[in-house]
Order: sequence, then C-alpha cells, then structure tokens
Amino acid sequence: MHDALCVARNLIRNNRVVYGGGAAEISCALAVEAAADKVKGVEQYAMRGFADALEATPLALAENSGLPPIESVTDVKARQVAEGNPHLGIDANDVGTNDMKEQNVFETLIGKKQQILLATQVVKMILKIEEVIKPNEYE
Repeated sequence: MHDALCVARNLIRNNRVVYGGGAAEISCALAVEAAADKVKGVEQYAMRGFADALEATPLALAENSGLPPIESVTDVKARQVAEGNPHLGIDANDVGTNDMKEQNVFETLIGKKQQILLATQVVKMILKIEEVIKPNEYE
C-alpha cells in the first residue's frame, strides 16, 4: 500500500513516466557508452563502468523472471540499437513482446531519477572511503 501511495505522490509531483522492464536503464546505458566513445583518457573507463552498472537492473529482472539474464539483456540491447526503439525491455510477464509500450509497463520518471541519483551517491561515498583508508595501511 505504501509503495502505491508513493507512486501516486510521484505522479502528482511530476506526471512524466519512462518505460519499465529495464528499458530505461538499457537505453541510458547505450547513451553513456556512446558518450564514453567521445571521451579521452581514463574517464571513459569510469563511464563504461557506470553503463555496466545501469544494466544490473535488467539483468536482475531477467534472472528473477526465470529468463537467461545475459542473453536476454544482450538481445534487448542489440534490438534497441538496431530498431532505434528505446521502449524495448525485459519481457518479465512472458507476453511474447519486449515492447514495454505495448505491455503498458511504466515507471515514474521522478522515481527512476531518484534511484540513479542514490546509487551514484553510494558509489561516491565508497570511493571516498577507499581514498581515506588505503589497503596497505589497513593491514
């Protein structure tokens, strides 16, 4: 009940939605990978790591749905690139289509933005801790 109320609150605050089923994460990962190709130096490795992390959600969704996770995500990712269709996600409902628009699978944009923001903040905190506590000094 609490989750449903939070979704309703988020839609009142901002009524924009993104397609679910990992479609938004895969689409974002593709955009970050494309941007990483334009960056020189070690920063592109961090960007590629971020793109890989974005794919963790669709991988978990596929695995929890009983689908082969790597094959499912790779297939959807390739189809998004080939078809230019960012609506394609993991068919967790076993409907027979990966198009989340056809399946009416949506998530609130504000919720998705918050998830990515919080995950990024956690990584920053971990990196700061690793800088403070050096592995050799800890042992």
